[in-house]
Amino acid sequence: MTNKMLKFTDLQQETPEKRLTKKRKQDFQEIYNEYINDKAKEQSSRCSQCGVPFCQIHCPLSNNIPDWLKLTAEGRLEEAYKLSQSTNNMPEVCGRICPQDRLCEGNCVIEQSGHGTVTIGSIEKYITDTAWEKGWVKPIKIAKEQKQSIGIIGSGPAGLACAEELRKFGYKITIYDRYDRPGGLLIYGIPNFKLEKKVVERRTKLLKDSGIKFVLNFEVGRDKSLMELREKHDAVLIATGVYKPREIDISGSGLKNIFPAMEFLTASNKKGLGDKVELFDNGTLNASGKNVVVIGGGDTAMDCVRTAIRQEAKSVKCLYRRDKENMPGSAREVGNAEEEGVEFVWLTSPKKFIGQDKVSQVEVSKMILGEPDQSGRRKPIFKEGSEFKIDADLVIKSLGFDPEDLPKLFDVEELAVSKWGTLKIDLKTMQTNLEGVFAAGDIVRGASLVVWAIRDGRDVATQIDKYLSSKRNKKIGVVAA
Repeated sequence: MTNKMLKFTDLQQETPEKRLTKKRKQDFQEIYNEYINDKAKEQSSRCSQCGVPFCQIHCPLSNNIPDWLKLTAEGRLEEAYKLSQSTNNMPEVCGRICPQDRLCEGNCVIEQSGHGTVTIGSIEKYITDTAWEKGWVKPIKIAKEQKQSIGIIGSGPAGLACAEELRKFGYKITIYDRYDRPGGLLIYGIPNFKLEKKVVERRTKLLKDSGIKFVLNFEVGRDKSLMELREKHDAVLIATGVYKPREIDISGSGLKNIFPAMEFLTASNKKGLGDKVELFDNGTLNASGKNVVVIGGGDTAMDCVRTAIRQEAKSVKCLYRRDKENMPGSAREVGNAEEEGVEFVWLTSPKKFIGQDKVSQVEVSKMILGEPDQSGRRKPIFKEGSEFKIDADLVIKSLGFDPEDLPKLFDVEELAVSKWGTLKIDLKTMQTNLEGVFAAGDIVRGASLVVWAIRDGRDVATQIDKYLSSKRNKKIGVVAA
């Protein structure tokens, strides 16, 4: 191992080159170039193969990172891919959009020792893209088809991960989704410069080729109630995610040209997919030539500001009520946004939207940081008499997401929810209070990371299999008796 690994003292950390800022601002292509094989092997060899792999511990999927780094360093890429995908249903997605600086890379032992982290995400992306290119990624082969079926509501990462795992057991899987394409947030919420749509489409096609059925433009509560789906299937999974935007209750909120982040991002993504988007085509949701103000500091806010830059906005400002060190979003994404010309107005919060019919300015107040709140971050406090105005032709609110009212939406009032509106589940079985109805992903834990949704999807697949296996065994026992 010593001649292949432990080279972090001799080799410097080296990430894949970014495309030139001037060029990448002009399109929606991914901003990082791909590793070449030799560079992937070289950077993998920097792994210290430490006895306690903190990278793996801090990965929600517990990916076997040191092991597939070692295989990559040795040029054994197919084995590295097989190991990577054994714990992760979408390694090519996680390699692109996971906030590695907060998870695996941020907890890398050699990063903590001052040598610069192993570039885990870029290597994960390289391994999986190579696997697709070489034809190593193949549809699921079923050893034994089961008669039981599962209906999955939502084709986001939790639903897709669960569907794949259950299909491996031979179950009949049908995924229902309200949109016209599978992928959920991966298709309509994340811009191409972070995750090109062909990456998601390639994955969902693989699932179709594996025998998983997709029913699109389908709304539970409109086309069928939840209980009607429950009667049709032996088990049902609710994996809708959370999409209801949080509002900001200040004067002028009813003015035109103030939109939730997901409306803005969905319009841009649909346009990129070649769809006709009326509100984009008539200029309403197009940032071109406008003074754009984005409110919020998470990764969705970074997606919005960087999308506005590519739509050739006149100016793009991001208002965040804390300072840079206390932003919830990825530091890497903030850095990319700054490079591309986004202006961050730290320690500010909107106080009023100004305009006649549509917004023309945002009045903001400066903030100061007080004592830490329940999250451990210092609480922002309004600074009296500090108000000033910012020109705005388009305001995008990126304040987070809450669950929709699923009991009402799904026409099943008895479905239990928490005080936050998320679905209540038995933490052991992941089953809701309704027999045979399970839930996973953001609709249970609240808005979170894609990697956590995949983890939840895998976990709930195990619980659904246990539930259905128990029903099969009981039936066999009755027949035998």
